[in-house]
Amino acid sequence: MADHTLKIDNARYVLTLDGQRRIIRDASILVEDGRISRVGKAAELAALRADRVIDARRLLVTPGFVNGHMHISYAHVVRGIFPDELASPLLHVFALQEAMTEEEEYHSTLLGLVELLKNGTVCFVDPGSTKFPDACLQAYEDSGIRVILGECVTDQDAPFKLPRFATKEAIARTTSFVEKWHGRLRGRVRAWAMPFSPETCSAELMQALKRVADERGTALTLHHGSGPKARQEYTARHGRRPTEYLESLGVVGPNVVLAHCLGIDDAEIECLARTRTAVVMCPVTAAKSGRGVPEHGRMPELLAKGVKVALGCDSPNNSNHLDMVRTMNMAAIQYKDARQDLRLIPAEAALEMATVVGAQALNVGDDLGSIEPGKRADLVLFDTERPEWQALFNPVNNLVYNADGRSVHTVVVDGRVVVEDHRQSFVDEGRLFGKVQEIGERLQARTGITFPRSRWPIV
Repeated sequence: MADHTLKIDNARYVLTLDGQRRIIRDASILVEDGRISRVGKAAELAALRADRVIDARRLLVTPGFVNGHMHISYAHVVRGIFPDELASPLLHVFALQEAMTEEEEYHSTLLGLVELLKNGTVCFVDPGSTKFPDACLQAYEDSGIRVILGECVTDQDAPFKLPRFATKEAIARTTSFVEKWHGRLRGRVRAWAMPFSPETCSAELMQALKRVADERGTALTLHHGSGPKARQEYTARHGRRPTEYLESLGVVGPNVVLAHCLGIDDAEIECLARTRTAVVMCPVTAAKSGRGVPEHGRMPELLAKGVKVALGCDSPNNSNHLDMVRTMNMAAIQYKDARQDLRLIPAEAALEMATVVGAQALNVGDDLGSIEPGKRADLVLFDTERPEWQALFNPVNNLVYNADGRSVHTVVVDGRVVVEDHRQSFVDEGRLFGKVQEIGERLQARTGITFPRSRWPIV
């Protein structure tokens, strides 16, 4: 349980991400019953007492990170098996996922939670990939993390193996899932509607799931992209661009989060801005998968139009890591190179997408994303007494361009310390690592989905 009161005392810096984007030097934060009650100069808050005090003199504090698109449940056990040049990894990804047992998914998820928390992520969206949420509930409880999940549904053919149902069954399953899961674990679990994509779901299904989200006060997410070929196909079939097609169905709005969104054009960006539809972009996946960011990446234009953009890690077989600091770094440098314009995506914008703007995109901005009174006490404390932080003059630049998640020292969720001095206490990591390695070996043998372990000889 969280301490009744917690004080982060004498922090070297606090990056508040509040309305003024204040950076407070020599700062303290008081937490009461899981919420931030005071933030200010340490000298001003010196008289305040707490059940627990964390000496933060060498630490920099940020809001906890939100990860807007993170397939949590399957990839850790087979991370890194796909060769760089493999053209269609999704054909194998979903076959591996389908073959996993309940016990295997639990351990894979548990490792994902360890990696997320130790790198500073306090809230993530799993876009429907968890098959056995009941089995994973204990992992969510023990870890203390916030999770947004749902059941992935489709009712159309797909080029890879996805959960397909009759339309009415898909609607009923989504409704039941939201009613069962939304608000669990004292609100740390949220449930969304999760059709996979417009290409794999009928108009009837997407419209019905949007109504489910609207009527139950939750949200909807789906994979979405565009580009010249997609625009040509959609225009021929529907008379509209892909994003305009979603608008014609009513599957847009402040409670809709579109993932990836590569290839959208100016008219589609206008559509997203006009309807206040949010976006999650996965910059490391885009780069590693050769998605053509110079041609298809439109993050600067989305931000310029006021679209709420969150960042995501996608999966441990796409970005291959769950480190939001590295993800921020990629977002900040990717467009500078792609457009040869150093003004694009400054470090501050990258940090906003991982915190305050990302939280707004995920409809959790009332509680998360900034360090100010009334917000939930979800905090990340970075150890600045490390070589990559030296010398420290501009803390935002140091965080985004110098550091990575390995300098995360302490993580607090809901006022509860879940990582302390780089360690978590909810699972034996050594035993878990061995278990996950064993599961990965079994899963590859069982499915026959194997690849050479290395281009170089392993002797």
